[in-house]
Amino acid sequence: MKELIETIVKPLVDFPDEVQVDVLEEDNRITYQLSVNRNDMGKVIGKQGRVAKAIRTVVYAAASSQQKKIYLEITE
Repeated sequence: MKELIETIVKPLVDFPDEVQVDVLEEDNRITYQLSVNRNDMGKVIGKQGRVAKAIRTVVYAAASSQQKKIYLEITE
């Protein structure tokens, strides 16, 4: 899943080397924390959050077979 997120995000940003995905796994949920360069935040979020929503939709669909709830957080 981490690779999927990186594959989606890296072509969108100006600084692909600074894209980092951290995984926090708890009992009933997995949280993926996506961090990008401050200048790339607008590109990852998109107008009215459309790009972020699309990324989340793909990630959640890919993770639908897992028993745990998946969350994607976008941070600086």
